[in-house]
Amino acid sequence: MHSHILLSVALLATLSACNIAPKSEQASQLEQEHQIAQQILVSCEQDNELAENHLDCESAQSGTIPITHPVEIVEIPLEVPEEITQADTATEYEDLWQRARSQFSFTFENNKRIAAQRNWYLKHPNYMQRVAKRAKPFLYLIVEKLEQQNMPLELVLLPIVESAFDPFAYSHGRAAGMWQFIPSTGKRFGMKQTWWYDGRRDVMASTQGTINYMNYLVKMFDGNWLHALAAYNSGEGRVQRAIRKNRKAGKATDFWHLDLPKETRAYVPKLLALADILNNSQQYNFQWPKIDNTPITQEVEIGSQIDLALAADMAGLTVKELHALNPGYNRWATDPNGPFNLLLPVDRVSQFSTELAKTDSSQRLNWVRHKVKGGDSLLKLAKKYHTSTEIISKVNELKSNVIIAGEYLVIPVALKSLDAYSLSQEQRLAKTQSKKSGAYKLNHTVKSGDTFWDISRQYKVNLRNLAKWNGMAPTDTLRSGKKLVVWVNKISKNQRKDAVMRTLTYTVRNGDSLARIANKFKVKLADLQKWNQSKLKKYLQPGQKLKVFVDVTRT
Repeated sequence: MHSHILLSVALLATLSACNIAPKSEQASQLEQEHQIAQQILVSCEQDNELAENHLDCESAQSGTIPITHPVEIVEIPLEVPEEITQADTATEYEDLWQRARSQFSFTFENNKRIAAQRNWYLKHPNYMQRVAKRAKPFLYLIVEKLEQQNMPLELVLLPIVESAFDPFAYSHGRAAGMWQFIPSTGKRFGMKQTWWYDGRRDVMASTQGTINYMNYLVKMFDGNWLHALAAYNSGEGRVQRAIRKNRKAGKATDFWHLDLPKETRAYVPKLLALADILNNSQQYNFQWPKIDNTPITQEVEIGSQIDLALAADMAGLTVKELHALNPGYNRWATDPNGPFNLLLPVDRVSQFSTELAKTDSSQRLNWVRHKVKGGDSLLKLAKKYHTSTEIISKVNELKSNVIIAGEYLVIPVALKSLDAYSLSQEQRLAKTQSKKSGAYKLNHTVKSGDTFWDISRQYKVNLRNLAKWNGMAPTDTLRSGKKLVVWVNKISKNQRKDAVMRTLTYTVRNGDSLARIANKFKVKLADLQKWNQSKLKKYLQPGQKLKVFVDVTRT
């Protein structure tokens, strides 16, 4: 991650040891960051389910807050048409990783810092299997783009370090996407960000943004790629200061001798360790997952805004599959002002293009005719129909934000229910917030001055988990009035009014069925099955214990 605030735990310790009293505001910030880091490390010691968690915890030990992966890997049907042969790729390599490896150009000597990172990757081969699944739809296009613009092919490994090739990855400083850009740096290097669309998550747009940023950095550091990579992680100013400090002290100014944050000191070795493993996978007896050196996805121009559900039907995909290939789109449709393209499996392009040509641009969205009532406002209507005030105003050619009762407005709406757009920003957050993490779910309304640290202490919950439950990072600024979800195992009488959900244990009786139990507690049958997946067999047995996740207000 780059251009973000690093946790200054080491600095706090240094100031204390030297009896130097920092300014009160600085001390408060450092103390908060220190507390955040300590809570994360505690949670890391207790959470070892996935290899990503191990890597994230390694980052926490380096002084930073880990990456969040809010979306599970989506399996997308990616078939290579028979007419696309190996000859079409004009290369001798069958495997994309080997194609990239053949063009590696970085030179470096092995050292303890590289060895430490290499040992972690070698001990966690399943991690690379997951990375390869995420990378598969995009890797060919990324390699092509890097080659066309004469970039070092080692950069194809950078999304592994940044996000485990997850375009939905999110971390502190509001860094998002496969290449982990914060909003300001993303805009600076060409990634459009609107209510409808976030170019930081658009794989092709963010790849081009990374190329632009890297070219800028390597020029700044006179062709030194290790300095450029370090600056990508922690900001060019920090690396420049470290170089000047060493030069003034008569010390070496290469990357390995710079006084940089712990995370950055580990960041560059991670990339080099991956390059070493790929270069010498036989020597290390490491099965680097193969990805065929064949184009399996293709960008298609669509010309105007389109509902993602309609586009998915045209391509013969589910909405989730289409959205997974196009993670830059925040909502149920593409951005009305562009970009006007979709990434599709190559074997679906012809079918999609044919269907698209039959559909006039005016038919690519679903519309409602709304009669304005007293009390209506553009903001209220935008929330009701899940669109933006700008779109309603533009479509209806309004000259001001004033709307008059009795008049009609034409408003674009989603073709399907919002549940169908499971990877949209709202649905990702709803899923994250509803994922059971305790016996009771509470709602907390943010007050002015609240921080995640304050709220975690108020409810006595883990700070990292609190942020994760709400699709955020522990250092994110909270907006007054924002609704947060808090999961706890016990509640007081005063908290009961704020409780939304709790868990019950139900004992199966003679004549019970899952449908009857679901109806009894007013929950969905599919949810009841999911909550008890490990316990359910062919038939329910009297005396069997089932977990039921119920609305407190109904009990």
